Amino acid sequence: MPISQSYRPDPIFMRLGPDFADPVAPADFPETILRFRNDRAAATVGLEGLSDAEWLSHFARFQPLPDNQPGPLAMRYHGHQFRTYNPDLGDGRGFLFAQLREQGSGRLLDLATKGSGQTPWSRAGDGRLTLKGGVREILAAAQLEALGVPTSRAFSLVETGEDLVRGDEPSPTRSAVLTRLSHSHIRFGTFQRQAYLERPDNIAKLVDHAVETYFPGVADQPDRPKVLLEQVVAASARLCARWMAAGFVHGVLNTDNMVVTGESFDYGPWRFLPRNDPNFTAAYFDHSGLYSFGRQPETVFWNLQQLAGCLAQVTDDAGLIAALNGFSDHYRDALRGAVLNRLGLKSRSADEDVALVQAAFVALATGGAAGDESLRWEPFFFDWFGGEASAARALAGPRADLYGQDAFLDFRRKLAEFETDRPERLESPVFSALEPEELLIDEVEALWAPIAAADDWSALEAKLRRIEAARVAYALGD
Repeated sequence: MPISQSYRPDPIFMRLGPDFADPVAPADFPETILRFRNDRAAATVGLEGLSDAEWLSHFARFQPLPDNQPGPLAMRYHGHQFRTYNPDLGDGRGFLFAQLREQGSGRLLDLATKGSGQTPWSRAGDGRLTLKGGVREILAAAQLEALGVPTSRAFSLVETGEDLVRGDEPSPTRSAVLTRLSHSHIRFGTFQRQAYLERPDNIAKLVDHAVETYFPGVADQPDRPKVLLEQVVAASARLCARWMAAGFVHGVLNTDNMVVTGESFDYGPWRFLPRNDPNFTAAYFDHSGLYSFGRQPETVFWNLQQLAGCLAQVTDDAGLIAALNGFSDHYRDALRGAVLNRLGLKSRSADEDVALVQAAFVALATGGAAGDESLRWEPFFFDWFGGEASAARALAGPRADLYGQDAFLDFRRKLAEFETDRPERLESPVFSALEPEELLIDEVEALWAPIAAADDWSALEAKLRRIEAARVAYALGD
């Protein structure tokens, strides 16, 4: 295979040993039809030169990459699912396939799967993924990346030629295997399993691994469990703030769906907000609204408390409590930065920034009130991206009448005080459109319909091109 000089394998997770993962074999799929390959992501880890045949060999048949893991590893973890502890979890339809260093940053990245077959942790599941589920993951990751949210990236999607029966969608339905590229798959639940088994030695080993691998800048500090929690609290607060600014509802914020690096991943019943609604939920089975949009900060903090409880087996409580107490400040600062980022503005001062953020949420709440169909979440940020520099565009657009109402005057007054960040971004043709690239559920279903009916992928491919254009135009990533 043509390996780029930027390909740097570094399979270090397997060194933790058998208490943390199980060697498994991938499923032998009857077909391997390449539906999506992320060449931009592949270029960051030196795999962009693979032919399609080589790609399928590695990401459908899962032949090991050179000098990488000798075989897949199903990771062991537990977790709270809707706040009920489940000791029977683990990688039930996925595995860690390879680890590589990212070009430029040197970050360690994981290639891991979803739908790659049964493992010891499959329970009664078939270990498979629906093709529609894979398409939804591609869309979620692409849109979140475009909106500046730290996220895994869909790396590959291969249709596998099996008919799957599912209770929550028309069956039989088509099958696929997804590979994602992420910064880490060390979950809060990875620690929870070792705490449940009363293995402080393994908790300490995992702490050392996480600090040295993901937070080497603080590896020389003496109380590593406390230091790790401080880093995870800050990263998780930032992630949650970015979700809130993006109007994103993860849907299943269980402790096994949060990782120590503060990266969003594993997209099941996700949704983007149509309009501002704190009670909006993504999962049809979330009857109590536990993981609703407005409760995500509370949920993230609760999950961090469970991680702290695990770390209490290897350090004193005082440092852990202090780390947890930092969440509110981290979240407030991160939300301020996230909203300014989405509005394309430079910070002025903490007080002025907070006042603008509050005015933005008040405007969104007023404009999106029941019975008012004029304002949607994403168009608000699109119209006012760049602040005063976009006022003429916003006031000549389809929501001009709404922006002239009293509810928006305070927001506009405050907005006028802020300087546009990187004003050259507004020259992108993306901002000549009347509407932004949204990703509401009706559109997701509409993109899937021609695939299901006629194997027509053109609408999805066009949508991904538009999302990519928006990502480049916004340039919101750090």
